[in-house]
Amino acid sequence: MEVKKSDFSEWYNTIIKDAELCDIRYDLKGFVVFMPWAVMTMNRMFSMYECGLESKGHVPALFPALIPESYLTRESEHVEGFVPEVFWVTAAGNNQLEERYAMRPTSETAMYSMYSLWIHGLKDLPLKIYQRCQVWRHETKATKPFIRSREFYWIEAHDAFATKEQAEAQVKEDMETTEKILHQQFGVPFLFFKRPQWDKFAGAVDTYGADTLMPDRRALQLPSTHFLGQNFAKPFNIKYTDENEESQYVWQTCYGPAISRMYAAVIAVHGDDKGLVLPFDIAPVQIVIVPIVKKETEEKVMKKCRELEKKLCEKYTVKLDDSANTPGFKFNYWEMKGVPIRLEIGMRDMENKSVVLVRRDTLEKKPVPEKDLEKTIEKLREDVRKNLREKADKWFDGQNEKADSMEELAKKIEEKGFIRIPFCTDGMEGKPCAEAVKDKVHANIRGSLYGEKEKPKNKKCIGCGKPATLYLYASRQY
Repeated sequence: MEVKKSDFSEWYNTIIKDAELCDIRYDLKGFVVFMPWAVMTMNRMFSMYECGLESKGHVPALFPALIPESYLTRESEHVEGFVPEVFWVTAAGNNQLEERYAMRPTSETAMYSMYSLWIHGLKDLPLKIYQRCQVWRHETKATKPFIRSREFYWIEAHDAFATKEQAEAQVKEDMETTEKILHQQFGVPFLFFKRPQWDKFAGAVDTYGADTLMPDRRALQLPSTHFLGQNFAKPFNIKYTDENEESQYVWQTCYGPAISRMYAAVIAVHGDDKGLVLPFDIAPVQIVIVPIVKKETEEKVMKKCRELEKKLCEKYTVKLDDSANTPGFKFNYWEMKGVPIRLEIGMRDMENKSVVLVRRDTLEKKPVPEKDLEKTIEKLREDVRKNLREKADKWFDGQNEKADSMEELAKKIEEKGFIRIPFCTDGMEGKPCAEAVKDKVHANIRGSLYGEKEKPKNKKCIGCGKPATLYLYASRQY
């Protein structure tokens, strides 16, 4: 049996160690060292996401990592939701600070203190700013590198608009960006859920979260987008003067693609028992060249390999493995690293004016005429992306089930990832029913599926037995 399927946790821990993605020996719980191979991949993911945001009118900025306590406490729900997770800075050198500073758990309160100074009239709207940064949250749950940690790396976009309709349109745009990049480019499938009121972002009117499934069928939350309404505009006094010369509060949204957590999804969704399997465009090395040499032919083969490396480097990231290791060792090493394409070149290949091409995603191996190599690689660029996406989608699409009772949910949650259940309400009154689900079957309510129109007919809430008004989805989670 495949290790990934039989023991995902063991597989995941082995992969991040053997592929040299992070080092967990940093002596601070929840904090790890991200190693070069992981960071190079994440940098490519950051760049693709930032290009997507900028194409939609967002512009970058950088805000301080320290937030005065007086800023953090202005919005009541926000402070209640985040203060338990905050790391506090209380001293500078030998001097106690007059006011505590929070190490940024998220940047609403830092950024909106400035938005109130920058926004005056309609000409200043919409304001769409993002930043790439670290955030710190004192997670009390078990930590797992990239999946759940106390320091993670993300992009956060914070937008302000003149009208409610414009803000609501931004939420849909955020969903479209998630689909375009996370699913289409990274190949990670997900469902968008409207979170129940007891599980929304602290300070939001509504929260919409993209959830994927890991191989053990536990949900992993990926980008979330939040309709903030005017909940932050009022305490931070973010106003504009409208066309009638009247002062109005702005409407706001925020969006948080956590790149380090998305990287965990890429590792888990696409990897196999040989190691990582990376989409072509985010791989640190897209093509590795492995010489197949004998002592008497080494000079000629190496010359050819260097010529090919130089040519392909004009368009791709290429590594010529000229180490003293055996070809078999090199094959295993670069397969572990997830390099999408391996080219093998020996004297016989040179005589045939061809190279042997091996795809990491399928392990298919075939000779390719040298004259057709660039055309073949360019085609494979899209083929690899499409194959990884379709393979992930096929498994993911089979992970939905339905249950109408707690007993049925208890059985099906062992077999599938997302279980649709009838529920009384997604308002705060439904929280006791969600807690009952968690206590009895160790599952969490993810929310209602965005865009789903069907309502329960003659069904009772799985928690309290009252008439059900909507379907919510349950899953075990990280």
